[in-house]
Amino acid sequence: MFTRNRATLPAQAGIGLRHPHLPAFLATPQPVAWLEIHSENYLAPGGPRLAALEQLRGDYPLSCHGVGLSLGSAGGLDATHLARLRGLYDRLEPEAISEHLAWSTAPDGRFLADLLPLPYTDEALTLVAANIDQAQEALGRRLLVENPSTYLRFQHTDWDEAAFLSELVHRTGCGLLLDVNNLYVSAVNHGGDAWAMLDALPLEAIGEIHIAGHARVATSWGELLIDDHGSPVAEAVWALLAATLRRTGPCPVLMEWDTDIPELPILLAEAERAERYLQEVTDAAG
Repeated sequence: MFTRNRATLPAQAGIGLRHPHLPAFLATPQPVAWLEIHSENYLAPGGPRLAALEQLRGDYPLSCHGVGLSLGSAGGLDATHLARLRGLYDRLEPEAISEHLAWSTAPDGRFLADLLPLPYTDEALTLVAANIDQAQEALGRRLLVENPSTYLRFQHTDWDEAAFLSELVHRTGCGLLLDVNNLYVSAVNHGGDAWAMLDALPLEAIGEIHIAGHARVATSWGELLIDDHGSPVAEAVWALLAATLRRTGPCPVLMEWDTDIPELPILLAEAERAERYLQEVTDAAG
């Protein structure tokens, strides 16, 4: 059970720091409580990008979100990649680190540029738990694991997603990064109930919440929601965020926007709306 270095992000709204917005942050303080980066974008041991991030690190709490660890890899985790991540995290000392419940590395070592789904089986649970244990020991920090957006179901499963995540938390001491948009996207795609799944998750393990936009795509078998992080947050996702915060109390909430990146004021306005939901929960508790 891994209990050290639990996430300590402020229970406020943050944004994902993307390269087009970096000059604005370096020029003047921005009205946002904290920042998140994609870890793999900063693994070079030096250079202007890392230097700029270190400068901002003095003014903003930081979360590091990995996209390449491949927690579902059957062959275990890449020790070299873990070592590079550990070097970055020791240098930046982020308040939280996270990864996806997915796999992206083939048995022959090839990296697949996608976050691929796992079957929720006993075998997969044992494998992912072992990989999380390996990651947390190598990184020296508690890892937050993000629930995926999914577009298919496996024929054989032993667990539903909420129970699978709950058991991972129980076995490894990891935390949960609850992506509310992913929760909604998966529920709609599979005809499920996002609110019922929310209530089945280990909400006490949440260290961070993500929100983002999604796309609607027409297919031959009907409409499919795609988690593309390329638009404002949908009203249904805002409603699900509000429901989540009523259950959890104030938590760090991150606004993600990774494709068709807008001007910074648009992103800050989305974060400001999230901040209003957080304030409502705080006022209700007080």
